[in-house]
Amino acid sequence: MVHREAHRVDRIGWLRAAVLGANDGLVSTASLVVGVAAASTGHSSVLIAGVAGLAAGAMSMAAGEYVSVSSQSDTEKADLARETSELAGDHEAELRELAGIYVGRGVAPDLAAEVAQQMMSHDALGAHARDELGISEITTARPIQAALTSAVTFSAGAALPLVVAAVAPMSGLVVWVAGSALAGLAALGALGARAGGAPMGRSVVRVVFWGALAMAITAGVGRLFDVAV
Repeated sequence: MVHREAHRVDRIGWLRAAVLGANDGLVSTASLVVGVAAASTGHSSVLIAGVAGLAAGAMSMAAGEYVSVSSQSDTEKADLARETSELAGDHEAELRELAGIYVGRGVAPDLAAEVAQQMMSHDALGAHARDELGISEITTARPIQAALTSAVTFSAGAALPLVVAAVAPMSGLVVWVAGSALAGLAALGALGARAGGAPMGRSVVRVVFWGALAMAITAGVGRLFDVAV
């Protein structure tokens, strides 16, 4: 029978972008709404600022993730091209290098040489990419996936404070938005921890603390200067 295992590390590419996007959307939009509301502006101004923040933030996240992950992808491609050239130029040196990597990991020298020979006979570039450069199918950069995931999850996270701001009375808007945002952050922290197999309590405390700090600072600036920030 085939033994199948499900590992969470294969989610790392989209999970990082999803968690970052959702948290950023919720924190930044809630902070913006709280800051504008704390400046004693009208309800419509708060909503306009929130919607503008959602649109700008989603595009910024998508562009930022695409550029960042594209840079990683370009670096990976450059390293693979260099490795291809080195394999073509001095195959024996690359074989000894790969064997040395296996020896460093605890394999006996004779066995390491044999394993390196077999691995390079099967897929020389793949063996060096994985064992020398640390590039694998799981960790390979995917710019479009990261950009789309960040934009969609940012918008989803930003939707919560906007919906609350739309229905909450202006007199208690700061409290309602801040409270719902903290609850949403706690849920996101728990969801991210569950998806990644990490300790749930620590993840929840971490995201709630930084979200509360961001909203507190923004609200303080709004009250101090009595301006929309």
